[in-house]
Amino acid sequence: MSSPSWLNIHPESPFSLANLPFGIISQQSSVARRAAVAVGDYAIDLLQLSQGRVFDDEPQLKEHSGVFSEPTLNAFAALGRCLHQQYRLFIRDLLLEETSKPTLLKGNPELQRRAILPLQDVITHVPMAIGDYTDFYAGINHAYNVGVLFRGPDNALQPNYLHLPVGYHGRASSIQVSGAPVYRPKGQMLPAPGAKTPVFASSKKLDIELELAAFVCKNNDQGMPIPVNDAHNHIFGYVLMNDWSARDIQAWEYVPLGPFNSKNFATTISPWVVLADALEPFRTSLPGAPGNGKLLPYLQQGNADIGFDIQLTVDLVVERQVFRISECNAQHLCFSFEQMLAHHTITGCPMRTGDLIGSGTISGKDETSLGSLLEMTKNGQEPINPGMGLTRMFLEDGDEIVLNGFAGRSGGRVGFGDCRGRIAPART
Repeated sequence: MSSPSWLNIHPESPFSLANLPFGIISQQSSVARRAAVAVGDYAIDLLQLSQGRVFDDEPQLKEHSGVFSEPTLNAFAALGRCLHQQYRLFIRDLLLEETSKPTLLKGNPELQRRAILPLQDVITHVPMAIGDYTDFYAGINHAYNVGVLFRGPDNALQPNYLHLPVGYHGRASSIQVSGAPVYRPKGQMLPAPGAKTPVFASSKKLDIELELAAFVCKNNDQGMPIPVNDAHNHIFGYVLMNDWSARDIQAWEYVPLGPFNSKNFATTISPWVVLADALEPFRTSLPGAPGNGKLLPYLQQGNADIGFDIQLTVDLVVERQVFRISECNAQHLCFSFEQMLAHHTITGCPMRTGDLIGSGTISGKDETSLGSLLEMTKNGQEPINPGMGLTRMFLEDGDEIVLNGFAGRSGGRVGFGDCRGRIAPART
């Protein structure tokens, strides 16, 4: 399938013209951080486009183009979804073979040299200044599987589970971009089943969590909830997320207030924010959702298609050998991100531009579609065998986990790029 762009974009690229995700880049030759868009194997430097007066053709875009010189996407996000879409479509037009603006970039070799950078030559960064981070637990199959492990099938889901999006407040300061090392955490844990006294040691049950996450773009005043059917206007875009978890530390600490040190040491996100409008064509229903008739009015969302059809994968990389250990779909959530925002703010909690909310672990219904090693190994009782004689209960030092995901077909993929992290030994 030929590309509709004058740039060479591989049909299987997650960064097609249907996508154009935004991120923050720097270079070895220019450490200043600035905004960019990913397309094919390139990053389009938006600061260079702004300085090259590319946006001057559109007065509204020209007025706000200074946001692309900022070291985060917060100022751009705060412009709101209407302007996000206008900039995205304008940049898409610049890149079309039949562009309506042929002199601005296609016919400007000097600006191309400055603004079109090979992705392999840029350094990506956490795209937003994140003030707060909340992780939900909306993966219904994951919640059921974990409940079965610890409470049995009759009590797997807690009585509140299908009435509200369960969540906990995470640690924003330990959110890191794809590629950053994940240091094995230390903490208190019980040395063996049935033990009563904890020991202090490096975690032996280091786990993954396959998640989607959304960035907030629009504030709400304290005391003013976000209505569920207006919540889409508060969502900037989406990333992949791995909420690394130390299951042995978690098992000891979580009573009575839930996760703490078992979750606060690292959370990895993909560097490119897929704008909310880019994912709208892939809306679909959530089969496990409780449905409006079972929800209190403030969580009843008007549209039946409240989720996304996004294919998700988890790869384990050991000594350069890649093993696919899970294939799943984002349809296995039971609450939408709009419902998560509505519930988060129903007390009047103020959200701020750059706040991050995670979906919780996404798992399918069969053994090949699980989003955590906790489920895959039944809490370390049954090792997985990815191939070549390799076995794993939980992650070992040197292991690398790569999450990936995309919606759409060849030639029009809307994807996130890698969300990867390699386990490094605990620091002393």
